[in-house]
Amino acid sequence: MRSRFRRNCGNWPRVSSVAMTHRQSGYLDGNLSIKLIGCIVATLLIIPTSSAQESIDDLPLLDLDTPIRMNFSGNWEKDFARSDNWEDELSRRMQIRQENAALQRSGIGLGGGPSVSLGNINLNRPRRSQANLLDLARLSEYINRNSTMEIFQNRNEIRVERRGEAPLICTMETGPNQTFSSEHGAEVCGWDRNQLVFEMALPDGLYIIHRLSVSADSQILQMITSISSNQSVPFNLVQSYNKYQAPPSQYNCRQTITRGRVCSQRAPVD
Repeated sequence: MRSRFRRNCGNWPRVSSVAMTHRQSGYLDGNLSIKLIGCIVATLLIIPTSSAQESIDDLPLLDLDTPIRMNFSGNWEKDFARSDNWEDELSRRMQIRQENAALQRSGIGLGGGPSVSLGNINLNRPRRSQANLLDLARLSEYINRNSTMEIFQNRNEIRVERRGEAPLICTMETGPNQTFSSEHGAEVCGWDRNQLVFEMALPDGLYIIHRLSVSADSQILQMITSISSNQSVPFNLVQSYNKYQAPPSQYNCRQTITRGRVCSQRAPVD
């Protein structure tokens, strides 16, 4: 291509402006323009493409073994205007219960659907007396009492931290993952498409589910907490959060294997 470039573009014709007629000048100018465009294209084709190749090499490789998850990371503040009030939700549920009782007295049966669990894992919920709806509502309000939370996320795990609560930790892997199991209860977590789900079975047949989802722009987060007792109809509470820029913390914390989360006070900035 280089020899062809030198042959076609190396020597430009010398034209006398005195001997050239107006018609010849227009004809030659047209030929020169066409030839000039052709030489520019040829020049671009033979320019080394090392910089373009370097840009391609810098692009991250897609790991097909690692699922793509929504970005939950950041600091989140509760949006009370779009969140459920536990007392209002309790009143709504009590009204539904009264309507169902009236239908049953009229001879109209209401069949309950099957209990759905993440990955159909049996968390050993014993059949005992069910807690009343008021207790479930108050427990739901207590669990969601914090107005802020912070979420850390990387390629391997996601960690939801709320003040006064044990962190919710899950991996990015597909399928249910059991995070702990003891005489005090059991917990599994997993991903239901783009939603992050935590399920906890506690003593006395108490069953808690947290279901988190985030908007496409990662600015709005929704958390649905469902609490049931011995396979009762769950009490659901929907909480909405907005992402915000939290002020820098006065503590520097890091996660260790032996001692867990260790924090030290930051040095004051002069």
